[in-house]
Amino acid sequence: MLNVGVIGTGMIGQDHIRRMTGVLSGVRVVAVADVNPILAAEVGARTGATVHAAGEELIADPAVDAVVVCSWGPTHEQYVLASIAAGKPVFCEKPLATTQEACLRIVAAEAAHGSRLVQVGFMRRYDAAYRALKRVADAGDIGMPLMMHCAHRNPLVPDSYSSQSAIVDTAVHEIDMVRWMFGEEIAAARVLIPRKSRNGGPLQDPLLLILEMAGGALVDVEISVNIRYGYDIRGEIVGENGTAALREQSPVSVRREGRLTTPVPADWRERFILAYDTEFQEWINSIADGGPPVGPSAWDGYAAAVVCDAGVEALHSGRRMDVSLAEQPALYRSAEVTR
Repeated sequence: MLNVGVIGTGMIGQDHIRRMTGVLSGVRVVAVADVNPILAAEVGARTGATVHAAGEELIADPAVDAVVVCSWGPTHEQYVLASIAAGKPVFCEKPLATTQEACLRIVAAEAAHGSRLVQVGFMRRYDAAYRALKRVADAGDIGMPLMMHCAHRNPLVPDSYSSQSAIVDTAVHEIDMVRWMFGEEIAAARVLIPRKSRNGGPLQDPLLLILEMAGGALVDVEISVNIRYGYDIRGEIVGENGTAALREQSPVSVRREGRLTTPVPADWRERFILAYDTEFQEWINSIADGGPPVGPSAWDGYAAAVVCDAGVEALHSGRRMDVSLAEQPALYRSAEVTR
């Protein structure tokens, strides 16, 4: 049984605790910590977990075998570095850290440790539809992939959401996904700005992010975050001899009053709940017997941060921005991006 401590007991932290205590096998939540001690105490009382006053205290707890970091983004670096120093596997929700420099410090610490401990929460890789799409692309059934069309649509976003958020909070999922899908790095980024939706108020919405893959394929990502009708994720690969696309995610279609309708997911939890379950179960299975995590690595978290920075610069400048990565440590040269 893997004993896990969770740092951050807000919405995503509580959802992960729910799945680890009620859905998954081989795991037990034994400790929690949060900047809000009242919230942490409430969650601890419901789960029977020990409540710690600070994340570092939870990491040092000898009863904790592995750590899950779901706290505010700017705290991720300190908790991931503390977990590496303690020699404990750590699952970190995205972002790995809020700057590429901080991500590199984590990469360097893990490389110095000598084996992988860090997994980043890029859960698109665990979605059944995306995995099926990758199998088709890898098998060569549609020939060499030439382009990929993506859409990431939200019904609405809070007032705190900015045009920069469209890249670093929303499109970051597609940025990691296409690196994994194509098995190569992103070489450059551009952002095109279409006519502004009246639904977004002062926010520039939508945006079109263009990614150039190292092998020459082009990826376009439509980011529409006030589209009202639902949460809609799309992806289609165009190959030399055909195309392959994600299917509609609704299990039913309804014929009524002369109309055929297909329900659209309301939010990310409805669309990707099974992907989150698979992600955590595979993480648990990979480290339960002392092995390294095999999912998205600290290097993947760093690479995504660099591309996000290039995307934000492209948004503000209107220019095509090259993506330049640091030298990859030997620890990551098994190329997790190709998994």
